[in-house]
Amino acid sequence: MQHSREHPFAQPESAGPGPRPGPDPESGPGPAADSPHSSSDDTLDLHLPGELTALLAASDSAAETPVPVPAPSPPEEGVLAGHSRPSSADPALLDSVDTWPATHTPVGALQLVPVRLARDLPLLAAWMNDPAVAAFWELSGPAETTAAHVRAQLEGDGRSVPCLGVLDGTPMSYWEIYRADLDPVARYCQARPQDTGLHLLIGGVADRGRGVGTALLRAVADLVLDQRPGCGRVLAEPDLRNTASISAFLSAGFRFSAEVELPEKRAALMVRDRELRTAL
Repeated sequence: MQHSREHPFAQPESAGPGPRPGPDPESGPGPAADSPHSSSDDTLDLHLPGELTALLAASDSAAETPVPVPAPSPPEEGVLAGHSRPSSADPALLDSVDTWPATHTPVGALQLVPVRLARDLPLLAAWMNDPAVAAFWELSGPAETTAAHVRAQLEGDGRSVPCLGVLDGTPMSYWEIYRADLDPVARYCQARPQDTGLHLLIGGVADRGRGVGTALLRAVADLVLDQRPGCGRVLAEPDLRNTASISAFLSAGFRFSAEVELPEKRAALMVRDRELRTAL
């Protein structure tokens, strides 16, 4: 996956500190650690821009107020109407994302629904042509530009699953759930077996800059850890320039691991560790 694949925010999310700067599922190159759930060996020497340094300093000092999350319950009847799920080439690579349950968040019930191009392309292409999205995803232009990006995943071996995020019955975000250890990004970081990566964009301007992205990132990262017992880490690799996105990851319980030089951007490797999920 070579696109920036990040979510835009009008301003930094309001929730407390959490993930490392930017959705970047990769850190420095190197072999997997001895323990797939160890997190002590993947932090590199950093040279951060002043704005990002200030953001990280603020995240260390701010105390996050926990938000009570209601116990999960089945989505309302009709929430998934018109959103049937296609099958992947090998669903086992990601423990059958298409069967994952809805998860409750402070902003509503979220269901990840695998994309169907015939049904979803107009909506996705409209989102990709939003200037705030296009600045980082670089998929603006004709609908076929977006279609080619999504089709490559749908026709692949199942290591990446593109999904709509359906919040209380309304499609409002786009997600890519992928095997980071099987992705080209693994060449640039110390990927471990079963590491799972996230890419997210928030489609509606009204849902940006008010904590929605933070709430969804935390919920989906925890959903990945719940549904993939062999996965010890959830990764993301946002552009270092996207300080609002980095702030959202930090507030969602991710930590900043390293700067990573990818072919298309300089990224921040963000990590949510299974062993630290109750501490952050």
